Amino acid sequence: MREKILHKATDLFLNLGFKSVTMDDLAHELGISKKTIYAHFPNKTKLVEECTLALFCTISNEIDNVCSLQMNPIEELYEIKKIVLLHLKDEKTSPQYQLQKYYPKIFENLKNKQFEVMQGCFVSNIEKGIQMGIYRKNLNMDFISRIYFSGITSLKNHVLFPVTMFTMSSLMDEYLEYHIRGIATPKGQQLLNTIINSNQE
Repeated sequence: MREKILHKATDLFLNLGFKSVTMDDLAHELGISKKTIYAHFPNKTKLVEECTLALFCTISNEIDNVCSLQMNPIEELYEIKKIVLLHLKDEKTSPQYQLQKYYPKIFENLKNKQFEVMQGCFVSNIEKGIQMGIYRKNLNMDFISRIYFSGITSLKNHVLFPVTMFTMSSLMDEYLEYHIRGIATPKGQQLLNTIINSNQE
């Protein structure tokens, strides 16, 4: 039952927002009593924490699997983007904003965990790209990986990028192309163009 509650709560939080969903809503959706939920999670804050951690672990594991496939670094970034979009439901209700506003400690802890995982992933991606000749040799890898993480997290800021103007999918596509064109060699640019053209077909 605990896993069932976690799964349904995560789905509701991502679709409706962390603040918007009440324990009553969750109990109603599951067809159980609130008492049953509280038997597994003492309060809503703990439930939010467990949901975000579980989602983070799922995404991290899938990203690790992609990185282990040894595909070329540009394709790797596009595969990672697909994983993130698949799990974050396009974020129409800005759950990230609600998490930051109403559960700041959970938000900061999650962001730190994301940075630890993604920093290693991005540095490895850049190293591979340089070795293959598709990224420029003179890159400051630590700077590039940090600025990329900073940019990716900023896309979720609905003040900067209102949902009425942008979808998360289009934002990530634009930002990924922007990032790769900034670090790619002519060989890398050709590969990027091929990937973009194949994605549009």
